[in-house]
Order: sequence, then C-alpha cells, then structure tokens
Amino acid sequence: MRYTLLLLLLVSAVGPAVGRAEPLRVFASVVPIRTCVERVGGEHVDARAMVRPGYNPHTYDPTPQQISALAKAVLYVRAGVPFEDAWMERIRSANPAMQILDVRSGIDRRELEAQGHDGDGDAQGPSGHDRHQDRHGQAADHAHHHASDPHVWTSPPLVKHLAGVIRARLAELDPAHAADFARNHAAYVAELEALDRELRTLLEPLRNRKFMVFHPAWSYFAATYGLVQIPIEREGKEPGPRALTALIEQARREQVKVVFVQPQFSRKSAEQVARAIGGRVVAIDPLAADYAANLRRVARQIVGAAAR
Repeated sequence: MRYTLLLLLLVSAVGPAVGRAEPLRVFASVVPIRTCVERVGGEHVDARAMVRPGYNPHTYDPTPQQISALAKAVLYVRAGVPFEDAWMERIRSANPAMQILDVRSGIDRRELEAQGHDGDGDAQGPSGHDRHQDRHGQAADHAHHHASDPHVWTSPPLVKHLAGVIRARLAELDPAHAADFARNHAAYVAELEALDRELRTLLEPLRNRKFMVFHPAWSYFAATYGLVQIPIEREGKEPGPRALTALIEQARREQVKVVFVQPQFSRKSAEQVARAIGGRVVAIDPLAADYAANLRRVARQIVGAAAR
C-alpha cells in the first residue's frame, strides 16, 4: 500500500508536464520585435532577439550559439535591419524548415532619411516611400538604390499591425493555443491604443516641430506624430567638415537645443553640433526592451527639448 501511494504521488507530481508542448522558439531581429512576440505569444513562445541589447544592428554578427539555437526555431521574425542583408541566407541555411516572417509586409515603408550636407551630398527633405522592392524585399529604384527604414516599431499604430501579423502566424504554427494568442493580442492592442492616445496628446502642440538625431531611426515615429527629424548621419557615415557646418547652421535656424543620439552609435558629431549651438546631447534608444515606457520617455525628451 505504501509503495502504491508513493507511485501515485510521483505520477501526480509529473502528470501535468506529461504531454505539455514545448514553447515555440521564435527569433526576432531586434529586442522591440521580440517584445511584441512575447506579448502575443505569452507562455507559449520562447522568444529571442538576434541583436543582443547594446549591440549595433548595422554591424552585428550573430554568435555561434545563436546560429546553433536557430536549429530549434520554428519562426524567424525579420524587420529588415542592416545586418540581415549579410546574414539572411546563413540564417535560412541554419534551419531550412524555419519559417521567415517579414513584419514589414503590408506597411508603406519609408526611405532612410539623409540630411542634405552642403558639398558632401544632395539635399534631401523628409523621406518618401518605396515605389519598388527587389526580390530580397529591399527598397530599390531603377536609377538609385534607396534603403528602406526598418524602424517600423517606433510607431505604435504600426506595432498594432505587427502584432496582428505575428498573432496570425503563431496561430498557424500552434492552432491549439490560437485562442490564447487572440486574447493576448487583444490586450496588447488595447495597451498600444492607449499609448498612442497619450503620445498624441503630448506631442500635438509640437506639430511640424523639428528635432535633430544622429542616426535616422525615428522617421515612423515622426510621421505618426507630425514631427520632422533632422539626421546628422548620412548613408551610415559621419558628416564631413562642410556638412557639419551646414548642420550647425540649420540647427541654429531651427532653434535646436538638443541633439539626440542612439547608444549604439558614436556621439562625436552630435557633441560637436551641440557644443556649437550651446545645446546638449541626449540618448534615446529605439532598441529598448521596455517598449511603451521607452516611447513615453522619448516623447517627453522631445517635449523638453522644444521647451528649451
């Protein structure tokens, strides 16, 4: 009797784990997209970001451990960040059965903005939209190649779209938990809508206000909230002397007092501009994990900069 009771206790202890499905392993390009996957997938996903926190998505090289872990992934969520141009085929070959989901699908993509540097390049205003895409999903033009801005997650309305795309794909991969994905998705959308309303209220008085950034990562955020970003970097390069002088003159004309930088990039040019205009450098990170709190911080920093 004692042995029978012990056996029943053991079965009871391990019983709930029997038949429990492993969470879906999902890789995402960057941390904010991973956050979206986590919010929709909940306990049913093992979400991982390819670009680790603090690293530059333009120059990132996945680790051997990450490539090995891809072998057990069922889905890779691609955002089109620059390192993927070099690594996408190797990512696919690491697990040919893994599905690839490009979350930019269905989004009117913006070209990466480039500041018009006097003497160092042609002047360009706020970016337009891709008219053509090549077979790799990159923006293309018959005469010129224009890279599309991958930072779609900086706009809460676009993240609503991403969340819907991710929910649909997770439901296809794991139909047994489709109802959970739908519930998680609905809750996340409600939070995103509340965040969007909050940001609109905060930023509406600044409509058409210009803000200066080193790397042009905020075009979708700016377009959503009626702002205009002025980037310092051009095509991945720091400005030359004449371009830097033109930027300083523009910052003075626009009464810019704060230059925003991304932690993953050099502060050198931003600090030169800030010193010349008697302003300061402030870090804002489009790759932060705490998505809603981070966008609130960014919006408040822009409001504070406008008040200086």
